[in-house]
Amino acid sequence: MDGTVLVADDDRTIRTVLTQALTRAGCKVHATSSLMTLMRWVEEGKGDLVISDVVMPDGNGLEALPRISKERPGLPVIVISAQNTIMTAIQAAEAEAYDYLPKPFDLPDLMKRAARALETKRRVAPRKAEPRSEGEDLPLVGRTAQMQALYRLVARVMNTDLPVLVTGESGTGKSLIARAIHDFSDRRGQPFVVVSGSDLAGADGATGVLSRARAGSIVFDEVSDYDDEQQARIVRMLDALGDHAPRIMATSQADLSKAMEDGRFRHDLYYRLGGVSIAVPALRERVDDIPLLAEHFLTRGDRELGVRRHFANDAMELVRAYTWPGNVRQLENTVRRLVVTSSEEEITRAEVEQVLGNQPAIEPLRGGGEGEKLSASVARHLKRYFDLHGGALPPPGVYQRVLREVELPLIEIALDATAGNQAKCADLLGINRNTLRKKITDLDIHVTRRRKLM
Repeated sequence: MDGTVLVADDDRTIRTVLTQALTRAGCKVHATSSLMTLMRWVEEGKGDLVISDVVMPDGNGLEALPRISKERPGLPVIVISAQNTIMTAIQAAEAEAYDYLPKPFDLPDLMKRAARALETKRRVAPRKAEPRSEGEDLPLVGRTAQMQALYRLVARVMNTDLPVLVTGESGTGKSLIARAIHDFSDRRGQPFVVVSGSDLAGADGATGVLSRARAGSIVFDEVSDYDDEQQARIVRMLDALGDHAPRIMATSQADLSKAMEDGRFRHDLYYRLGGVSIAVPALRERVDDIPLLAEHFLTRGDRELGVRRHFANDAMELVRAYTWPGNVRQLENTVRRLVVTSSEEEITRAEVEQVLGNQPAIEPLRGGGEGEKLSASVARHLKRYFDLHGGALPPPGVYQRVLREVELPLIEIALDATAGNQAKCADLLGINRNTLRKKITDLDIHVTRRRKLM
């Protein structure tokens, strides 16, 4: 490895470690703790590679990237950051950094990337995301500890080859996490392929998926819904992977470890997919992010519809208090509806109550209504059921019997609310359409399509 490397970091230990490692590898090194000094070296034509921290005493390394690109087109910049957030990775990619590594970084890995940058001596532009339909993705917005921990984990795994399993409730943004891992990784220039169970059908199903993905990324969407044969096909596919194989990711609403224990999910597939597990928190677990998300959607409404709205204080209190069983997706749809239907610039509490009153909720509004919560009602009935056995245990299989008792009326009522439209019903329930069909068959539910009078 040869060339001149400019290192900018306010941490003296990092400057020393990088200087020693790069020098031993055969490079010349200029190290500084000042962004101003770094820019002077760049303007003077020094350096074949820049390795820069983000937060510097006299400026921001990310903000300097456009200036570096303008002064020295083709000069690669590797960004390192202790912020460890997915947003930092996104900003680095948008600013056309050659690469991004979170701190603490693996020194051999950084050296490998530095060698590759010096060899190419050219900028590798990030792959532009394909146009997506409105509402397809949810924003990675959040300042709570839960989201910051998620950002750090994503930043650490995105440039590894480990398989990733993204879990979380419907509407939390699992597919967006998978997409972000791909878009800001070394594979960003390769295809991103989302796979359903039906894509694996036929003799050439798995082969076709691999052919489309090449060395990119494959995401098995809601893998818990795959049947036994589809799961077996994935196992055979993964076992046959060779060099230049795609990265493997999967998403799941269901608890795969529980499904595995119940015999509904293969052990060998579970362990192949679970290299790194990323749990996306439900919105009710990060209440402090709700105002931030709501403001994001209001701003989007202003940009797309030319309508500026803001929440009254008591209206926002109600939004924060709601349990949001549909998570960020439900919040997005609710805010969009309020932007369109509100008569004034300020969205009132009454308008929020009217919209939320027509939406499904697992619990009533916290602090905003009376009546027994569903969980309390279920607990009361279950306690009575156990008490009826006079101190003896009920017959085995209580779990499935109770689930059936809850699922049956839930699905029947949801089908009635959607006038028998199974696609709408599946979306309302937050489950896969094939899963809904199976449950309708298993529970012997009679479905009648009709026009809904509203």
